[in-house]
Amino acid sequence: MGKRHLEDAIKQINHPIEVTYRCFELDPTAERDIKDNMYEKLSKKYGMTIEQAKANTQNMVQMARNAGLEFNIDTVVLTNTFDAHRLTMFAKTKGLMKEMTDRLLRAYFTDSIHIGDHAALADLAEEVGLNREEAEKMLAGDEFADEVRADEQLAQQYRITGVPFFLINKKYALNGAQPTEMFVKALQKIIAEDEITVLNDNDGMICDDDGCEIPKKK
Repeated sequence: MGKRHLEDAIKQINHPIEVTYRCFELDPTAERDIKDNMYEKLSKKYGMTIEQAKANTQNMVQMARNAGLEFNIDTVVLTNTFDAHRLTMFAKTKGLMKEMTDRLLRAYFTDSIHIGDHAALADLAEEVGLNREEAEKMLAGDEFADEVRADEQLAQQYRITGVPFFLINKKYALNGAQPTEMFVKALQKIIAEDEITVLNDNDGMICDDDGCEIPKKK
């Protein structure tokens, strides 16, 4: 949701903005194959009933719907996402990181695909235009593991403990799935601060490639 809100905000800003995706695992200790569903997982983690867990996710589902997204929490397949992150790093080398990230998020939240399964990941890689055999070979080894860990270590340095988290110009931070309006205001403020403000209204001598111009007295 936060990603969609940011994208909507960028469309409203008449200024070039480059977005870089970083790797972050909510649970690095998670197994690849998990029997529990989302509600059972939340119930055990927070000591609530299944009914309470379902109720607590409904607000998130509605927020996603408002952003034009479909979250099918009932059928989400929980898994370890490390290999999915490695795949995004592989996609980055091919100029397809955004496309791979988008597809993985939709696969997980909407399509209920097991994004810890290598065959499923290879399918998704092929969908976005990556070479399937190259993706399979990468997944079978440990390529891009260091790159994923480096991103996670960077998050620790910035004391990031949750997602979504947006770091702008390595200086400003927005935490959580903020509404589009918040992103628009934040980006406009940061852009304004970075722009040069002319204070003297050309009342001094100016030199360029054509020489120097002495201002006329008023």
